[in-house]
Formats: sequence, structure tokens, C-alpha cells
Amino acid sequence: MRIAIIGAGIAGVTTAYELSAQGHQVTVFDRCGSVAAEGSFANAGIVAPAMILPWTAKPWPHLSLRHSLGWQWQRRRAAKASNPAAQEQLLKLAQFSLDRLQTLRRSLQLDYERTEGLLMLLRTERERQQIQPGLERLAQMGLSATTLDAEQCRRIEPGLNPEQALLGGIYLPQAEIGNCRQFAHLLRMEAQRLGAQFRFHTTVRSITPGSPAQLVHEYTPPEERPGPSTRQGDSREPKDNIDTQPAPAGPQHENFDAIVVCAGVGAIPLLQPLGFKLPMVQLQGESLTAPLRQLEAHPDLGPRAGLVDQTSGISISRIGQRVRLSISGHWNRSPSSAKDSHAAMHKVLNDWFPGAMQNGQLQQWRGTHAHVADGLPILGTSGHAGIWLNLALEPSNLLSWTLANGAANVLSHQISGNQAGPDLPEISDLTMGRLG
Repeated sequence: MRIAIIGAGIAGVTTAYELSAQGHQVTVFDRCGSVAAEGSFANAGIVAPAMILPWTAKPWPHLSLRHSLGWQWQRRRAAKASNPAAQEQLLKLAQFSLDRLQTLRRSLQLDYERTEGLLMLLRTERERQQIQPGLERLAQMGLSATTLDAEQCRRIEPGLNPEQALLGGIYLPQAEIGNCRQFAHLLRMEAQRLGAQFRFHTTVRSITPGSPAQLVHEYTPPEERPGPSTRQGDSREPKDNIDTQPAPAGPQHENFDAIVVCAGVGAIPLLQPLGFKLPMVQLQGESLTAPLRQLEAHPDLGPRAGLVDQTSGISISRIGQRVRLSISGHWNRSPSSAKDSHAAMHKVLNDWFPGAMQNGQLQQWRGTHAHVADGLPILGTSGHAGIWLNLALEPSNLLSWTLANGAANVLSHQISGNQAGPDLPEISDLTMGRLG
């Protein structure tokens, strides 16, 4: 089959690889100049199936939604219609996704600055009590989550500040931390080896269902396309700013056997003309990344893997020889509120790992991700001939990598006509159909 993919973030790249591995002719369209250039550029890099359901913190962390009555109504409606079967499917998909990531890492020998384990830090007894129901739920689902006291936390992360009050923590050994953007670049090259083509600086203007489905795209150089994310500093990650094919001027019409929309909130203007009413909003994630300070007398000055500060929801990730602070779930922020979030991230790092970051080489990033009212992704067939959806994979930008590999694999089998298999998780309650 000849298949188009719209979007070259982590969802689009993993989908391109899986479809190429099944022998399809794949073309990926993205308005940016490389893969993982927007919402996947500098995310937290956390892959944690146990955190995919909202058991670890208050629902809708960091969201300032009181001014949006329509969105509040959608949230209440989604809460009332909460589907335990859908949540179970989501959790199984997350576990399958981690397994798929590990399989690809081993078989393709991918090196993306990976570490293992995620430690959730609890400062107070109240925080411990708040998450206790969630721990019981994880145990019922067979997920490993170990309750630790302060001393045990410091054995896992010896660099934790001994002067900072620490009640204990929750350790998730099945979680992984890594460089999501580096992984996307590596998997893109593997997809290209299988024949996939990538069309950068190309904006998809419209899609039309059918057999075949039609896609209209146009070359859009960077000066004509303001980007939604901001970056400052050297990312120290792969860059590729050239298109892999010559791009003719003007709108171009192409036919495909299938079109997979992986464009996040960019899917809304493409799908609205087809009658879709997507209950999605655009939320912001932010991160700060800098080299770890290297001191011979203090070899564990920074984190060994990944941590989440339960009080603030801010994550601390070890990315190679760098440390990354991440916060997620904001509406579009003013410059003053952005300063506040940066100050909050610096405070959390200083609380737990004082002096660990070399601020002189700081990279600042802000990106967007799509969020659905019920907190679930939108996967599978759209209900229109030839149009498939792989959208809103993250409940927050901290976890935007967790579902990507599994969702791509399941979709590739469905598009190829293999609706089910002995090892494939069910996603029937995660489709567009649940939204009415």
C-alpha cells in the first residue's frame, strides 16, 4: 500500500517505521525541517506505563481552566462517562509500547542515552496518603511500584540533597528515561533504510477520504511558517534541515491508499471539514536542559535516572551527561508566567540536587501537545475511507513517548488488515467512536 503520514513527531516517526517494516510505501509530511522538531523536541523523555493513568497526582495537574466554561463542561461530561475498559486498554497499550521500544532498541542496536527507573519523591505524609489509592490500583493491575522510605530513596539516587526534607518515595523500576528526539532520528534512519520518504518544510493543506484518499500539500519554507515551539541554546542532538526530495512550488495533489494523521492539534483544521468535532485543546510543556556539573569529589552530584517531584509535578531526567527539568499542562503562557515556571523548575532542582546544572549552557524549550477531555488518545480508523488517526498520545507532555511505539505497531497491523493478533492489545475503546 501507498501510505501518507502527516506529522514527523514521535508518533509520526514510529508509525512510519512500523508501516515500512510491513512493506508499505510510506511518505511522511512535516511542516518543520526535521523529525521531532516541535512537541517531541525536548520533552521529559519518560516512558512509564504505571503513570499513564492519573493516580499519582490531582487530576488535570497544572491546568488553569477555570476561565473556560466549555472545557470544564467537557471535562465533567468525560468524567461521568469514564470507561474502565478504556483505561484498562490504555494501560495494556502502554505496557505493550514499552516492550516494543525495548525490542527495537535491542534488534536495531539503538543508543539514545537511556537509563532505567523512575523515582517519585514525597515530601509529606499528606502526599503519601493522596497517592495510596493509586498504589492499590496499580497493584490490582499487576504493575510494580515499590514504596520506599527516605534512606531507600537515597540509595537509588545518592545525589539527593541530605538537607532537604524527604518522607519517602515510590519507585517504578519498569520505567525508562531517554533522549526522545535522538530516538526519533535513529528510527527515522531505520525507516528510510526500509524505503520511507520524508518531506520536510511541507504543509498539508487538506485531506479527502476515499479509495484512494487524496492529500494536498505545499512547500512552506521556514520564513513562511512560524513555529509553535521555542528553543534557545545548543540542543546537542541530531539536526537535518534539508528535504529528502525536491519540492515543487504550489499546491500538490497526491493519492494514497491510506493517510495517517499524527499531527496533534494540527489535526483539527484538517479534520473539521470532514465533520469531526475533536474535543482537543492545545497545552504547553516546558523544559530546561543543561550539562551536569562534573566534580570528582561528588560523582553523584546529579540524578542517575528519572525523578518526579510530587509536590510540583516537575520531573528531573538524566539525559546522557545532561539534566532536564520538565513541567507540563499549561495553557499558552505569558512571558511573566514562563519566568515563574522556570523559577519553579530551578527551585525543584536546587531542592534535590543543588549545584548540579551548568546554567551557562542552558537550553530553554517550550512546545505544545494535544489533550482530549477524557485524557485518552484517539487511535484507529476515523470512520472515513482511507483516513486513520494517531492523536493525543500523552496525558501530559511528560509522558509523550510512553504510548508511541505501541500505538504505531497496533495501527500498522490494522492498516495492513491484521485487526488482531495474539500479542496485540485491544484499542476499540480508544477510537474516535467513543467521542460520539
